[in-house]
Amino acid sequence: MKTEAQDSRSASYTRSPALQKKLDGMTVVEGSCQSQSYRVAIIIGRWHAFIADPLLQGALETLNKSGIDDNQIDIFYVPGAYEIPLAAKRIANLAQHKAMVTLGVIIKGDTPHFDFVAGECARGIADVSLEYDMPIGFGVLTVNNVDQALARAAEGEANKGREAALAAIEMADLLGRLS
Repeated sequence: MKTEAQDSRSASYTRSPALQKKLDGMTVVEGSCQSQSYRVAIIIGRWHAFIADPLLQGALETLNKSGIDDNQIDIFYVPGAYEIPLAAKRIANLAQHKAMVTLGVIIKGDTPHFDFVAGECARGIADVSLEYDMPIGFGVLTVNNVDQALARAAEGEANKGREAALAAIEMADLLGRLS
């Protein structure tokens, strides 16, 4: 499975023969999203559930297609995106999951509240990932309006829950190859 949604630029992209020849002579290590089997935590903010639920659906379908069964997935609900990093830190500290997926929705309003919540959420998740060597897929939408959020939560390859799940499991596999 691809970890990026197709757009007109990537759909027709072909690596140059010179670069491919150079890469063929080098050690190249990357993770896989196929045939995985380990525990994954999903942390999801309840705020804007009508948008967050399709993100969750995209993440769950992707994990299942990658070989991770429902009984290997734990879902943790938090009030909103701001609370995701604290839950992620506690879950990482338990050392029961090989990867995490974070899902939430932050919609810009008329005040600076959006900037504080979005920035602290992203920073906190990154801090946990680095502190615990924990792959964490970032599926927290930071958008200007509900229509943008709904577009990113729609079914299909561009679903950000799907993309976050793919990133988390690909990184988990890559980190396993690097140990």
